[in-house]
Amino acid sequence: MTDDPLLRVRGLWKIFGPKAERWVGSPLSRRELKEQTGCVAAVRDVGFAVRPGEVFVVMGLSGSGKSTLVRCLTRLIEPTAGEIVFDGEDVRRADEKRLRELRRHRLAMVFQHFGLLPHRRVLDNVAFGLEIRGSGKQERYRRAAEVLELVGLAGFENSYPDQLSGGMQQRVGLARALAVDPDLLLFDEPFSALDPLIRREMQNEVIRLHREVGKTMVFITHDLAEALKLGDRVLIMRDGELVQTGTPDEVVGAPADDYVRDFVSDVPRSHVLTLRWVMRDPLPGEPLDGPELGPDEIIRNAVRTVLSADRPVRVVDKDDLLGVVTSAEILEMIAR
Repeated sequence: MTDDPLLRVRGLWKIFGPKAERWVGSPLSRRELKEQTGCVAAVRDVGFAVRPGEVFVVMGLSGSGKSTLVRCLTRLIEPTAGEIVFDGEDVRRADEKRLRELRRHRLAMVFQHFGLLPHRRVLDNVAFGLEIRGSGKQERYRRAAEVLELVGLAGFENSYPDQLSGGMQQRVGLARALAVDPDLLLFDEPFSALDPLIRREMQNEVIRLHREVGKTMVFITHDLAEALKLGDRVLIMRDGELVQTGTPDEVVGAPADDYVRDFVSDVPRSHVLTLRWVMRDPLPGEPLDGPELGPDEIIRNAVRTVLSADRPVRVVDKDDLLGVVTSAEILEMIAR
């Protein structure tokens, strides 16, 4: 991943209601704005950047504005104010023709409701975006078959959607998005309608696909565990506003306010935090020839190494000693 963002959002507002533009920048709370003007501020002054190859998760409870936000990114919902810059291009300035080109060639969405065409075979569903783009039949079927194999559905090309389980249907939706080879994949709570076992399976599938194809992803969810599992970074929303953005360990280890603190209170810290959070400086005369681990090692994964070592474990990054960890630090963290 580079540090230059593929997507940058600045000062994004979406207000529903009469004369919405008038209330951009209003200090009124969401409730006050609704009561005094009849308008609803679904997204309030949100800004963030997504780097190439990153899985960026937007998380919030129902009504937090997260689904409105993701729809604003592609202008399925027209923003009231703000800037959306995708690969150097201001999406809000794009005319209808350019917007269609972006949606067909560079952006793809996966929704909670799969939106599959029931009268078309799986192969045709996956090839649909390429058909809209104008690709030839042979080329789009070749690409569709290739992507179906990637998502584990080879052999189901001639099935119809109603012959598949919910998880398999969602794989078809994912394959359809991947088939057009987009630069940015947008997921709007795609797994929330699935049962827990299939949901975990699909989460693992996204992780695997990201590892294999390296697509930049913006993933919307109301599920904290899902956000922490999938996200390189997580943005937490409440009442249309950004509350905190950070890596999963930053959100759990250093919550921005009481709202986030309550949200993450039930998360096992040792399953999310890394050795950076528990390492300490070596004591005078302490032996420094113990085992070596990286600073981004999850504490849970480091437990066996640390507890079985007869001397401090060195936390090293590129040959630089950052600190040490002993069983005392590990046990203290687990006991919290």
